[in-house]
Amino acid sequence: MTAPSTTPPPAAAAPPWRDRKRYAWLLGLAVPTLPFQAAALVAVTDWAPLWWWGPFFAFVLVPLLDAVIGPDQENPPDEAIPLLEQDRYYRWCTYLYLPLQYAGLGCACLLWSRGMAVPDALGLAATVGVVAGVAINTAHELGHKRETAERRLARLALAQAGYGHFYVEHNHGHHVRVATREDPASSRLGESVWAFLPRTVLGSLRSAWRLEARRLGRRRQRTWSRHNDVLTAWGLTAALYALLVAWCGVVVLPCLLFQAACGILLLETVNYLEHYGLLRERRPDGRYERVAPRHSWNSNNTTSNIFLYQLQRHSDHHANPLRRYQTLRHFDEAPQLPSGYASMIVLAWLTPLWRRVMDPKVLAHYGGDVQRANLHHRRQRSRT
Repeated sequence: MTAPSTTPPPAAAAPPWRDRKRYAWLLGLAVPTLPFQAAALVAVTDWAPLWWWGPFFAFVLVPLLDAVIGPDQENPPDEAIPLLEQDRYYRWCTYLYLPLQYAGLGCACLLWSRGMAVPDALGLAATVGVVAGVAINTAHELGHKRETAERRLARLALAQAGYGHFYVEHNHGHHVRVATREDPASSRLGESVWAFLPRTVLGSLRSAWRLEARRLGRRRQRTWSRHNDVLTAWGLTAALYALLVAWCGVVVLPCLLFQAACGILLLETVNYLEHYGLLRERRPDGRYERVAPRHSWNSNNTTSNIFLYQLQRHSDHHANPLRRYQTLRHFDEAPQLPSGYASMIVLAWLTPLWRRVMDPKVLAHYGGDVQRANLHHRRQRSRT
């Protein structure tokens, strides 16, 4: 007869780490339904200003929730990251944005075609523009991935705002030149967002075209051809707008252009605040130092991060562009914005307040040495 074992039973395995926000990511899908929300609110209340529901949602409700809920600095443990990366649930949270995005755009076009007062039509266009702006961020998340299907979805998400060249410039331009004077998407200390906008829009467009021409040249393909990703992206927008005009009439075209401008404004304002005044130093060989957490402004505000797929953990994104949003990490050494992107966008539009808040933070980041910052040319001249 075998004697009973005296070895104690093994301790129960610790439960695997779980993302406490796992189901909260679905809240991000509230953004592409904003046009439907606006239409429903107007129908229920008969109050026309609610066509402006999108801007109110983005720049009033989200900042309030950021203030109430506060930040979340939790990082997934290293051993959990591979499983998180492979969990397709998080991918579907981004994939589902696109059908809702285009359903909202179609709904808006129908409403515009039936006749609306100008303030109401502009309000609905601004609401659709919020969807377009966040769609560019969705494209940003998808466009960095290796999967061909996700890259194609990224281009589709960009078509609504007519900003398809962002796919080329951001991946192959901005990520190489970030926090340098050569990067049109990195803002400079003392530069207002209104001075930054024409510089970044035109500079990014020119950069995307040069990058694509160089790529095609290496492959011995013509720049003006179907192989040009910039041209095909613009062609996708042209086809989309032509289809909507054919369906709903030319009356929708001004609204389509206005919503696109709103979406681009949101994107480029985010670009403005992500690297404001931050500069990578040159090494003795003339090349720039590697990108580090100190070269991006970050924020851990929970609500904004949920709606923007953790774009605010921007330092980790630049360090690991292929890393999926659910695994992006907080770094203690990264400079922190005083609030989430939703609040900071509004602050950026108010130049005197922005500079009162952010200029001292840039100076403090560089120990009071303003010459280490990425200076606007006017401020450089004042120092010489």
